[in-house]
Amino acid sequence: MNIISIIPARMGSSRFPGKPMKEILGMPMIGHVYKRVKLSKTLSEVYVATCDEEIYDYVESIGGKAVMTSDCHERCSDRCAEAMLKIEKETGEKCDIMVMVQGDEPLTFPQMIDEAVQPMMEDKSLIITNLVADLKTLEAFENPNEVKVVMDKFSNAIYFSREPIPSRKKGILEVPMKKQVCVIPFTRDFLLEYNDMEPTPLEIIESVDMMRILENGMKVKMIDTKYETKAVDTKEDLDLVVEMMKEDELFESYR
Repeated sequence: MNIISIIPARMGSSRFPGKPMKEILGMPMIGHVYKRVKLSKTLSEVYVATCDEEIYDYVESIGGKAVMTSDCHERCSDRCAEAMLKIEKETGEKCDIMVMVQGDEPLTFPQMIDEAVQPMMEDKSLIITNLVADLKTLEAFENPNEVKVVMDKFSNAIYFSREPIPSRKKGILEVPMKKQVCVIPFTRDFLLEYNDMEPTPLEIIESVDMMRILENGMKVKMIDTKYETKAVDTKEDLDLVVEMMKEDELFESYR
């Protein structure tokens, strides 16, 4: 199978401008993401999709592959779809699965790619999966930058929210605290179908793209991961990731 990963990245983040090029132990964040994803044995190739020449030039300078995309995209999936079609045109080969890995996840492990993709390779009815991990603290559970998810007994997502779900306000304090981890494989055709769908009301309210799929009556299969990661949404997140990276064994293999 032709399985590629596309890492969307742009300098214009509203919460933390310029974050893909912020340094973590001497390397821009996007460099960490690219090099770690590249270690996956499941992938045929890895690309960074960006609308910024600074990111494009850096990725090319380290021997990576970058794709210039429009600066008008509002969603990462739109940027990935444009990049995927450009890659297919350039290579003359269609991909089977496109794995979107966010460019602000510098602690991504290559095994996470394998975890997310394997169920799709085994079950051809799956059109998309998301990784899901435990939230370790109540503070993280209540942090709106963490996308929470509740699932049915078959590990399909029921609902995504930036609010703490399920609720603890009725006196039951021991609730499953789960977060979405943004390693998201799409089948090629479903990525294009998804991007043709109109944004949905709950997607807009929650500011979570995956709600569009649920609101259209489709399923998102959630796959547990044991790996501890941290998305960078703020300067404080970056400082925390720098400390985590100091203890990260994988870093030594690509630094």
